[in-house]
Amino acid sequence: MPATPAWPPKSLPRLFVRTALGEGGRVELEPAQANYFGNVLRLGEGAEVLLFDGVSGEWLARIAEAGKKRMALSVERRTREAERVPDVWLAFAPVKRAQTDWLVEKATELGAAKLLPVITQRTIVERVKLERLEVIAIEAAEQCGRTVLPEIAEPVALVAFLKGNERTLYFADESGGEAAATAFKPGAATILIGPEGGFTPDERAAIRAAPKAVAISLGPRILRAETAALAALAAYMALAGDWR
Repeated sequence: MPATPAWPPKSLPRLFVRTALGEGGRVELEPAQANYFGNVLRLGEGAEVLLFDGVSGEWLARIAEAGKKRMALSVERRTREAERVPDVWLAFAPVKRAQTDWLVEKATELGAAKLLPVITQRTIVERVKLERLEVIAIEAAEQCGRTVLPEIAEPVALVAFLKGNERTLYFADESGGEAAATAFKPGAATILIGPEGGFTPDERAAIRAAPKAVAISLGPRILRAETAALAALAAYMALAGDWR
């Protein structure tokens, strides 16, 4: 059947694989993936699925072999080219695990190109498990139709983050700034969101003094850190990203 906008149907299962995909290729699923397809979704030989490798777009594949603990797929054809997401990074001070997980999931859905945990003086989380965040980002990408995963960077102290920044830096400043509706402009950008207690006065002064820093306001209400991060990212996508 020729590829049309309605085929393959959107209801086909989607899966991220670490194997490079190409027409006629063969993919051996990891045990957990084989178990999910075979025992949870009850898919057998001949069933169609969608695969993406984070680089080459999305591909239609068919289950060629299905066993109790293994599954092999044959790649038939590309259904979508790799997406081009806006060059916007989200830098955030990690919060409690459940809230950070939710932030990563939703930032992936919104289209962030990169996620950067930034450690500030009031950051209450000492460790960030990057493997866990990667799994959450993969699951979100599988669900929302992304073909490219967001990069998840190692945590970095705020001072080092500011020294290494060469991009337009929008930071949500609770003391006030330009309205987000007029501040965001197209182009390479990083959005910086502080911890639950906000930036300290010294940190705020250092951020404002950084090259290309733009203080922004997210409205008159006090937002939780994870809410502020996603509100800012959504506003950027609507005003300067790929929602236009």
